[in-house]
Amino acid sequence: MRKHGSAHIVWDWNGTLFHDNDAIIGATNAAFAELGMEPITLERYRALYCVPVPKFYERLLGRLPTDDEWLVMDETFHRYYTQHRTACGLTAGVEALLADWGSAGRSQSILSMYGHEELVPLVRGFGIEPHFIRVEGRTGPSGGSKAEHMVRHLAALAGLEPSRVVVIGDAADDAVAARHAGAQAVLYTGGSHSRSSLEGVGAPVVDTLEEAVVEAERLVA
Repeated sequence: MRKHGSAHIVWDWNGTLFHDNDAIIGATNAAFAELGMEPITLERYRALYCVPVPKFYERLLGRLPTDDEWLVMDETFHRYYTQHRTACGLTAGVEALLADWGSAGRSQSILSMYGHEELVPLVRGFGIEPHFIRVEGRTGPSGGSKAEHMVRHLAALAGLEPSRVVVIGDAADDAVAARHAGAQAVLYTGGSHSRSSLEGVGAPVVDTLEEAVVEAERLVA
């Protein structure tokens, strides 16, 4: 049984536990090519990326994509990403961090905007699923915010106090979602956002997941 009031980490997946930057950039550029757009570098992606994703495309196109353009780009992105994610692995040190957090008697879960049916076997394939009391991906349309998903995710974890939850992710939306659900957040610079774009959100920003866990411990001390 988990102690009432014990500390809990909600991990993001893409760009946080799963180091998939190369697949993300390749898939983004494949989607851009469908509209005749120039490819984007990782640095420019990190500077401009935001959710909902159509707003990110608006920053580059100068307008929101039409519904038809969005469908084509979204399908292209996911098709390319599925093909190329196999070359990606866990972020360095993840296995030890997960094991250490759990061995201290604390719980953890995954909440991702990656599709649930794709996420679960991927997590399972890395052999880390037993570390989590819940692994949850997106079940609705892609392109939205994580905020409402976070509320439902925490509600499904019976007896968990949101104030004792720390969300660790690589995107500004992770902090927004945490705040929406009454939780705290630590943001990691190794994924989709630049440090400068994360620092304006109001959550601690760190450069490694080891630092993220240390900061999470401080927040719930």
